Amino acid sequence: MVSPKRREEVLDALRRGTVPQDGLDVFAVGLEPFEGTVDAELRRVQEGGNAFKAVRGDYGCGKTFFSRWLQERARRQGFATTEVQISETETPLHRLETVYRRMLERLATSSVRAAAFRSIIDAWFYALEEDVLSAGAATGSDDHRLLTETSRLMEKRLEKLSQSAPSFSAALRGYREALAKGDTTTAEGLIAWVSGQPNVGASLKRLANLKGEVDHFTALSFLQGLLVVLRDSGHAGMVMVLDEVETLQRVRTDAREKALNALRQLIDEIDAGRFSGLYLLITGTPSFFDGPQGISKLAPLAQRLQTDFTTDARFDNPRAPQIRLQAFDLNLLLAVGRKVRDLYAGGSAARQRLVSVADDSLIEALAKGVAGRFGGKIGIAPRIFLKKLVADLLDRIELHADFDPRRDYRLIVREEELTEEERNLVPATSVNEIALQL
Repeated sequence: MVSPKRREEVLDALRRGTVPQDGLDVFAVGLEPFEGTVDAELRRVQEGGNAFKAVRGDYGCGKTFFSRWLQERARRQGFATTEVQISETETPLHRLETVYRRMLERLATSSVRAAAFRSIIDAWFYALEEDVLSAGAATGSDDHRLLTETSRLMEKRLEKLSQSAPSFSAALRGYREALAKGDTTTAEGLIAWVSGQPNVGASLKRLANLKGEVDHFTALSFLQGLLVVLRDSGHAGMVMVLDEVETLQRVRTDAREKALNALRQLIDEIDAGRFSGLYLLITGTPSFFDGPQGISKLAPLAQRLQTDFTTDARFDNPRAPQIRLQAFDLNLLLAVGRKVRDLYAGGSAARQRLVSVADDSLIEALAKGVAGRFGGKIGIAPRIFLKKLVADLLDRIELHADFDPRRDYRLIVREEELTEEERNLVPATSVNEIALQL
């Protein structure tokens, strides 16, 4: 049963032509081969292990959809999740301190949709206080002793990390003490600093004996600290997605080499067991994994990710370090269209009319029409197809009792509706009006 809130969130995202953050399971198609492996890998991470997966696919294969489907699946199992889009200017991969900052900005749990770091820290301190009270080390009426014993227990839990990054526990200790004093300005400044935010005042940092900013190497230690906090506060671990890593192919040679080395370092650290409780997922196009400007530039990284894709895709191994997503075909496009129609109808008072008017033949006509706009390349049509289905057809059928799409609707796909990637893949023709052939 899909809740009205969840249904509307999904439909709103599809109207905008974006991938929903949640609710993807209600209209996912073609991901069944991966379900068992993903769940097994999440269980391994939950038990204190770690996992790494590279997802490859051309534009329109659903890499972002897959990553958000996995994240939603993980959150239901108690994981925190985060997604970072790699870009040359905003989030270059070779600057791990920037990746770390974006990671915390997008950190989510089942109860907090974004920027969940502070709520996670507050929940952790609450759990530490409960442990102190249950051990009899302090009483609820002695605030000073409770604060002292909680800080001592925090230091013990972060003991291994403190050897390499003492500033992580120092900042959190200062944050907790500032909250106890009611000094919210200092508390917010310190939580911002440990989140990797720049421009935190020097006077605030002096209060917690902190120096400088979170740098490339500190970011890795702080990531380790975050994983300890998550596990200690009852979370199963964290899923971290690095999306669109193929953008590394377009950066300067020196920046690309640094970025590839940073990715190799992350994978090596995962293999070495440093990041217990982490599931790292990266997404990229085949050219990134196979082309001359991708991972082949760094032989050790290419060796780690090498996967045989010469056999028929039916026999792919979902347990391999690299998996491939297949482009949508017409059958998959129709299947997802029917699921979205049924999802929409399930929350509409005009359910019977919606299912009757937006029948399978109408969905097929729309799918073929959109694919025709892209020169028959169905693999790049899903986003526009679902946007047109919800905003142009289903909404109008529900809102206007006399709307007949076979009579009143003409499919128009305008250049400004397309992403840059879609425009590059569209045949060199002018904007078309495509009649639905029914």
